[in-house]
Amino acid sequence: MMSQAAPAEPPKTSPRRAVRALQALACCLAVSAMFSLHPFRAQAQPAAAATAAETVAPIITPTSLKALIEKKANLRILDIRELMQGDGKTPNYDAGHIPGAIAAPYSSIRGPEKNPGRVPSDQELTQLFRKWGIEHQAHIVIAPVGSDASDFGGAARLFWTLHLAGIKRVSILEGGLGAWGALGYPIETAKNTPAASGISVKLDRTQIATTNEIAGLIRNRTSGKKFLLSDSRPEDYFLGEDKHPSSPRAGTLPGAKNHDHEEWFQLNTSKLLPRDQLESIAKNAGLIGDQEVITFCNTGHWSATTWFVLTQLLGQRNIKLYPESTVSWSKSRNPMDNEPSRAAVLKQQLKDSVDNLKR
Repeated sequence: MMSQAAPAEPPKTSPRRAVRALQALACCLAVSAMFSLHPFRAQAQPAAAATAAETVAPIITPTSLKALIEKKANLRILDIRELMQGDGKTPNYDAGHIPGAIAAPYSSIRGPEKNPGRVPSDQELTQLFRKWGIEHQAHIVIAPVGSDASDFGGAARLFWTLHLAGIKRVSILEGGLGAWGALGYPIETAKNTPAASGISVKLDRTQIATTNEIAGLIRNRTSGKKFLLSDSRPEDYFLGEDKHPSSPRAGTLPGAKNHDHEEWFQLNTSKLLPRDQLESIAKNAGLIGDQEVITFCNTGHWSATTWFVLTQLLGQRNIKLYPESTVSWSKSRNPMDNEPSRAAVLKQQLKDSVDNLKR
């Protein structure tokens, strides 16, 4: 049995972040409302198998997906919302979903609360992907809520996991379920249970950065190979002013550069910027070149977006994701940059205690 995950990233507390959180909540509620008002039952999805030579774009628009559904293409649409909303009473998937979509909660591919970024074992993923009917010939479409940049990270993390499993025909639905519903496209409430596939998963773990590997690179920085540590978190995390609840220490990896994942997106949306703008941002940040780039965040969620942009949209090949990120690093004895002093930590703990009493 795979562990249920903690929230992908911690809730925000600043006014700016509070606005984003409310926007995300409003979007989730709007999606649920739209999906419950327009019931639709899709026809079955059998289709001709794709050839190995066929490729798909990493981003698919709602209009293109609708056309594929109408053609009865060989699709596996993965609705990555959790089965229930935060109140534990209101359903997500059962209230309505894209025709033919199956429930594939994001938490299914995450680690336990104390290490949310942990990558599941090959055996765990084999069982899960068989249950979802994943096969190499199918076109896999990942459907997030579409609320904001952080929400996109869940789709990117699943994309990365599928990619490491050798499953290459994968797309993320642009704008997610929100964009689909906003166009008035059909939805259904019937549960879809695909026939189990016979896939066997063996992850390419050479593409996964580990704590020990990064520690070795840092120790040999002056004489070893060229590399860049890219911190995808907001600036206050990078500066050690905030941290993930599962991290015992704040700060960032030694020598890391801050490249906030939200820079890749159109303002206050889950839609990525045009390719030329993405490339300009990446070049200015030093993320394009011959050096290896290791992207990280708190739990490998936000940084999955950076990996996705660099590899799938900009064609970079020397990019690794550090899935366990600072939650794992901060539990080791390895040094951190921007780690607050003991006095600052105690001051923050006191402030947090006072804030909790006021609630």
